[in-house]
Amino acid sequence: MGVKQLFQLDGKIALVTGGSRGLGLQMAEALGEMGCKLAITARKADELQEAKAHLEGMGFEVLTVVNDLSRPEGIPGMVDAVVQRFGTIDILVNNAGATWNAPAEEYPDEAWHKVLNLNVDSVFFVAREVAKRCMIPQRSGKIINIASVAGLRGSATNVTTIAYHTSKGAAVNFTRALASEWGKYNINVNAICPGFFPSKMSAGLLEKVADAVIARAPLHRIGGEEDLKGAVVFLASEASRHITGQALAVDGGVSAV
Repeated sequence: MGVKQLFQLDGKIALVTGGSRGLGLQMAEALGEMGCKLAITARKADELQEAKAHLEGMGFEVLTVVNDLSRPEGIPGMVDAVVQRFGTIDILVNNAGATWNAPAEEYPDEAWHKVLNLNVDSVFFVAREVAKRCMIPQRSGKIINIASVAGLRGSATNVTTIAYHTSKGAAVNFTRALASEWGKYNINVNAICPGFFPSKMSAGLLEKVADAVIARAPLHRIGGEEDLKGAVVFLASEASRHITGQALAVDGGVSAV
C-alpha cells in the first residue's frame, strides 16, 4: 500500500462528539476531506445545523444527532441513529468536554461532577457502546480521545481548573488501559492532547495566559484552525495502524520544555 493510500479514509464512518464547533468541527472537516461520512453530535440543535450546512457545503455527507452526553441513558440511542444511517462506526472521536474555573478549596461539588461526568464518564460510555455495537464485531476500529496537555502536568499557579486537569489526566491513562484491553480486537485507541487553541471553552483562560504561553512555546504560537487536522487524520487512518495507547501533544512544544 502506498503512503497516500495509508492516509485515505474513503467510505469510513466517523462519529465526532462535540462536533458542532471549535476543535470538534475542525477535526470533522479533516475527516470529511479524507473521505469519511460524518456523524456529529452536540447538545444544541441550532449549532449542529450550522455545522451541518458548513460541512455539506464542503461536499461531505453529514448526519447530526442532538444529544447531551451528561445523560448516559441517551448514548445507546445516539449510536443507534448513526448505525441506522450508515451501518457502522469505524472511527470515534471522543471530543465533547467541559471545564469550570474556581479555586480548589472553593470548588463546588456540582462543578466537579459536571466536568468529570462529561470528560471521563461519557468518554467511556460512548467508547463502550460503539465498540460493542460496531468495532468489536467487525474486528477493527479507531478511537481517538481528545485529552489535553493539562492531563500531562499540573497547572500554572494562576489557573484554577482542578477538575479539568484531573479529568484530562484520567483520559490519558484511560486511553492506555483501553488500548491494552482492546488491541486483541484490532482497535487502536489513542489520545490527542491539544495545547491552547482559541475556542469558546478556553476564551476566558486565554485572556489571562495567552501571552505567557506564546512566549514559552518553542514555536511561539498557539493552536490554529488547521493544527489538529493532520493529527486526527493520522490516528484515524491506517498510517497509524501500529500505534496504540499513545498521547500526542499538539501544543507548539510547550509540554517539551
